[in-house]
Amino acid sequence: MIRFGVADYGVNVWDGALYDMEVRLEDIKAAGLEGIERLEAATEAEALQKAALFRRHGMDFTTCRGPNPALGIQWTAALGKNYVWLTPGPVSRDVDMDTFCRRTNKMLDACCRAGIQGFLHNHLGQRIQNQDELDHFMKTCPDAKLLLDAGHLFAAGGDVPGTIRKYADRIGAVHVKDIVIKDANKSLEEWTARLRFCELGGGNAGFPMQAIVKALCDIHYSGWVFIEHDTHTDDAVKQLKISRNVLKELFGF
Repeated sequence: MIRFGVADYGVNVWDGALYDMEVRLEDIKAAGLEGIERLEAATEAEALQKAALFRRHGMDFTTCRGPNPALGIQWTAALGKNYVWLTPGPVSRDVDMDTFCRRTNKMLDACCRAGIQGFLHNHLGQRIQNQDELDHFMKTCPDAKLLLDAGHLFAAGGDVPGTIRKYADRIGAVHVKDIVIKDANKSLEEWTARLRFCELGGGNAGFPMQAIVKALCDIHYSGWVFIEHDTHTDDAVKQLKISRNVLKELFGF
C-alpha cells in the first residue's frame, strides 16, 4: 500500500527552522500525510524521544539522520527502520565519480552489516544529477536502492517514468514536486536561478506527474511517496494539502 508523507526541508525553509517537533507533526497530520521522511537527532536520547513522539501522534518516519553516517546507520537500525541516505563523504559535483561510487559501496557494506539498505537521493547540483550519471551509479553500485527525486531528475532532463520501470525492483522511495521555470536561459549549473520547486499542479515545466503515477502503479510500487516542495510561497500546510489532494486523485484513493 502506497503511503504519503513529506520530506519537510521546504517547510523548514518557509518557517525559518524547525522549532517544535510536536507542532510540526500536528501540522503534517493536518495536511493529510502519514509521516515525515527523516527523523533528525543529535543524540541517542533525542532520537528515542522523537521516535516516541511520532508514535504518540500516530505518525511514522522512515530513516534517522544522526550527526555522522555511522550513527545514522546505527540509530536507523535500532529504531527498526530500513534505510539511510547514501552520504559517502562530499556529494558535490566536483567529487570524482569513481571516488564517489567507491565510497558508496563502502557505505553500503556498512548498511548491509547493520541489516538496513542505502538509498541514493539524486539531486541537482550534486554528484548524481542527470540520467547518465544515475544509470552509471546504479550499474556501479548494484546494492544501492534509489530514493528517486522525480522533480530533480526531470529538471535535469531525465526520463522519470522510464527510470521507474527500468529500476522497478530498486525504487526504495519517491520524492515528488512540481517545477516553475524562472529563467530558461540559466543553465543547470545555476539551477536555483533557473527554477524553483512548488506544489503539484503549480508548475509550468510540464512535470509528468500522471505518467509517473502510472509507472509506479505498473510496477506495483507499494512504498512511500514523499511530497517535497523545497520552496513554499504560501502557508506550507496549505500547499502540502494541495499536493496531497493531487496524489489522492491520481492514485485513486
